[in-house]
Amino acid sequence: MTQLGALIKRNCKLFFKDKGMFFTSLITPLILLVLYITFLAKIYRDSFADAIPPGFSISDSVIDGIVGGQLVSSLLAVCCVTVAFCSNLLIVQDKISGARRDLTMSPIKSSTLALGYFVASFGATLIICFVALGACLGYLSFMGWYLSAMDVFLLVLDVVILALFGTALSSLINCNLSTNGQGSAVGTIVSAGYGFICGAYMPISNFGEGLQKVLSFFPGTYGTSLLRNHALRGAYAKLSELGVPEKIIEKIKDGIDCNIYFFGDKVELSAMYGVMVATVVLLILGYVLLCRVRKEKG
Repeated sequence: MTQLGALIKRNCKLFFKDKGMFFTSLITPLILLVLYITFLAKIYRDSFADAIPPGFSISDSVIDGIVGGQLVSSLLAVCCVTVAFCSNLLIVQDKISGARRDLTMSPIKSSTLALGYFVASFGATLIICFVALGACLGYLSFMGWYLSAMDVFLLVLDVVILALFGTALSSLINCNLSTNGQGSAVGTIVSAGYGFICGAYMPISNFGEGLQKVLSFFPGTYGTSLLRNHALRGAYAKLSELGVPEKIIEKIKDGIDCNIYFFGDKVELSAMYGVMVATVVLLILGYVLLCRVRKEKG
């Protein structure tokens, strides 16, 4: 445990010491929030307005609360994964600098070394994602606050699970990389593509039926839906109080991926948590096995 603690402390210190990487990781979610508000808010607002039948008067506060909930859930869904890939680049940097070779020649076990990278990356990712969550909650309090204490708690839980998912996925991928070019390429691909395949930029309900079925196999889809449900539950309850029919509310949920269907069957929230937890476990096992195989070969 002493070796593991020293490794975690060393890895965290190196990440936060790299001012460029740290501030980029920290500022990126805030920049994304501004970009989402600027470019996506109107699209989300128009989509919501089209779903409300004529004759219902919905206050701007409720509309802003729904649009804000959709925006922050999209932001958090993306950041929890992309930030993890950034914080996990230390695995690659240590290979380039030769520090990884020095560490493997020491009495430290390879499993301890791998766990040290994982825990440090998860901790750094979680800190940055919590900062992003705080900014998102501040934005919601300004736009329209319909969250209960339980909703906030569940949002925190969702962020923790998605940060674990991002850390496990990035650990499995980054441990195979050995150059800065490879790390940058993977980071660029993840940053550009993940938001689309998880339904953060555009709800998967807007895609074709075939693509929807394909994306229903991606765990990130369920992570985004969890955030959506918990960020918007209070706003949906307010719509119900205003007399909006349940069928219309369900239609809105379908349109923004609060309701996810797996080959026609609605996926319950408990099942979404099951998918995310099972995926995290499988990715961690894959990371451990890969590290063991690489040790046997090397």
